Amino acid sequence: MTVQRLFLALLLLFTSPAAAQEVSLATASAQLAQAEGDLRSVDRALDGRVDRSDRAALRAKAAAAQAMVRTTTGALEDQLALVDARLAGLGPVAAGTVEAPEIRRQRAQLQQQRGVLDAAAKRGRLAAVEAEQLIDEIARAQAEQLNQTLSTRSPSPLSPGFWTALVEAMPRDLRRVDGFVRQGAEQIARQWRGGLPWQAPAGLVAALILLLPLQKLGRRVGQRYLIGNTPGHRVRRSGYAIWSVIVGTVAPLLAAAVLVQGLRWAGLLPERWSGLLDGIVFASGFAGFVAALGGAVLMRSQPSWRVAPIADETARRLRPLSWMLAALTFATVMVEVFNRTIGVSRAATIAAQTLEAVLHLGLIGWFLLLLGRLRAERAARGDLDGASASAGLLSLVAWLLVGLATLALLIGYIGFSLTVARMIVWALVLGAALYLLMRAADDAATSVFNRDSRVGATLMHGLGLRGSVVDQFGLLLSAVVRVALVLLALSMLLSPFGADGIGTLFGRLGVLAQGIKIGGLSIAPGAILRAIVVLFVGLALVRAFLGWLEKRYLPATDLDGSGRNSISLVARYVGIALAVIWGLASLGIGIERIALLLSALSVGIGFGLQAITSNFVSGLILLAERPIKIGDWVRVGQDEGDVKRISVRSTEIALADHSTLIVPNSELITKSVINKTLAAPLGRVQIQFSVPLGTDVEQARRIVLDAFVAEEAVVADPAPAVFIDSIADGRVLFNCFAHVGSPRDAYRTRSNVFMALLTRFPDEGIDIGTVPQRLELAAPDGVIAPPAAAPAPPA
Repeated sequence: MTVQRLFLALLLLFTSPAAAQEVSLATASAQLAQAEGDLRSVDRALDGRVDRSDRAALRAKAAAAQAMVRTTTGALEDQLALVDARLAGLGPVAAGTVEAPEIRRQRAQLQQQRGVLDAAAKRGRLAAVEAEQLIDEIARAQAEQLNQTLSTRSPSPLSPGFWTALVEAMPRDLRRVDGFVRQGAEQIARQWRGGLPWQAPAGLVAALILLLPLQKLGRRVGQRYLIGNTPGHRVRRSGYAIWSVIVGTVAPLLAAAVLVQGLRWAGLLPERWSGLLDGIVFASGFAGFVAALGGAVLMRSQPSWRVAPIADETARRLRPLSWMLAALTFATVMVEVFNRTIGVSRAATIAAQTLEAVLHLGLIGWFLLLLGRLRAERAARGDLDGASASAGLLSLVAWLLVGLATLALLIGYIGFSLTVARMIVWALVLGAALYLLMRAADDAATSVFNRDSRVGATLMHGLGLRGSVVDQFGLLLSAVVRVALVLLALSMLLSPFGADGIGTLFGRLGVLAQGIKIGGLSIAPGAILRAIVVLFVGLALVRAFLGWLEKRYLPATDLDGSGRNSISLVARYVGIALAVIWGLASLGIGIERIALLLSALSVGIGFGLQAITSNFVSGLILLAERPIKIGDWVRVGQDEGDVKRISVRSTEIALADHSTLIVPNSELITKSVINKTLAAPLGRVQIQFSVPLGTDVEQARRIVLDAFVAEEAVVADPAPAVFIDSIADGRVLFNCFAHVGSPRDAYRTRSNVFMALLTRFPDEGIDIGTVPQRLELAAPDGVIAPPAAAPAPPA
């Protein structure tokens, strides 16, 4: 039944509303009638005595009927909405007017169709409510049964009444056992006299082959495959652990099934033994799972393949306990099935439960004592860490539960004690399985979606994704899978004790699959999945268009690199916006809802997002008007450099010290910015110096022009020019200009010209010293003191 519920939930999860709308009225009526019949049969069955297994089957049947009803009702409501839209299109009949016969006939047909659809939809909604009530009733019955089991008190095993009841019921129980065994022996004797039943020995041989050599061969083959075909040691270890659990579970399960089937084909056992044979198969599979799980976690004989951070000594000491737990699991399942098959007395059942609780609590206590001893040894070596502290806390909680269960057992609450013991064991088994699955999921996701893996390389080269994006996707996928595993484990934690966690989980998934109403909008997992697919398809189309635009179309135009970047950037943002709108539309969010959302966001934009909006609009202005382009040499405040990138929020400028200045676009629009390459790409070099009055100025001019011509960066047009700026203080001031191909070359060229002049002028006897300064001292009482004599030259 669990498999059926899982299949139903997955089917409903990925069923699109569009497919549901194609259901005809006749088909919908038939589906509703079938669902109503199933619900009536569940209701009649609940009137009698129902055990736990029957109750689970009834709940699954009611959940399946509920899912069918909701799917059909959703399709009917969609068709009803279409009919209402067509009626609204016809409009109301105005008073005093007579409609055309065709319009009147169509209106009557639509109203009749609407009445039928509305009645069917109401019928479906009523059936859904009935199904919900039946499911709630079954859940309450399960909870009451669990409460009754926990609260029922029996005679204490320490009291004489416990043993008196057991002794009084023993003769009848022994007769039941004797009759059961004698019936089986007589059946075996009859079949044996008719000839050799070869099916039973063949089943036994096949079971032994599956249990011993094939199981070892399966593990060895899996290990070799992982070594030869799986990259990374983490995936190999976790994969081998999961494979060991699978092989260790399937091998004994198949061996028991083959053995039982051989016995049945041989006809050696009576029909009454059928339940016991099925119990053998189930007990073998579950005990094999427990033993294989313990071996996969501990890996005592293969420490290099161990997934869990467990020391070799710890693995060696704990491994026998896993075998004991598997044997105890097999024995308890078989005893419970045997007692139920032959119908033993209540006293014998309580005694068996008492023995099971004692064995479970003893094994748990032994396990906790061993863990405490190992932790004490590690503490003596100074080896404790944070995990050891967490393990100590869990051990303390387990000891408290063991003490509580022991006390309950001693005072007569056998069911409570056994439930607590089973819960501890089941939590341990489920926790170990969850740990292995989470490690395997994390290792697989982060190894497959990794920039160095084949899949990662394919994604990076095929879709142009960055390596970090591939790594992030692997981590996100790992997190999602592990969260799903934790939720599944939590739902399964109470399932063996009557809570039916798996059924509840998939029932909730079925409800979720129908969609959640949010403000008149139905959001379902199928719609979300469809929207994600549409969004990815839209983004892929945008990327393909941008690739064609940047590699094929724009190079064929006369635009420069900055213009191409502007067009490409605007096209990218417009394409992404269209892809998002397309995805929202596939989710059922129309343009009017998007406009309403934007109008609601405008209030927040007006108050809290002014700077971001200003920068965004400024970026669009920069891309449209292009006062600053990529490659321009600009000065912003005291900083100047090359414009490397212009986005809709900011502009990146590479400075001379190899740092990057990030300037908000609003600063470039609202403040003064010097663009040295906007009108022309040329840069200017300015040289200023002075020579004494009487110097051959023509010779000085020729030297400067020669220095300009000697520089390769100086362009011929416009030609270098030398001007006399002024004559002051006995010196002639020169102001010289030259142009270079780029402002980036101006500083270096200016330095080279200065060095050339400082070399040539002394060789030509031209003094380019500074203007001499004269100091005058003012005498007291306004008398001007004579000029101070110049200091005598040194000897």
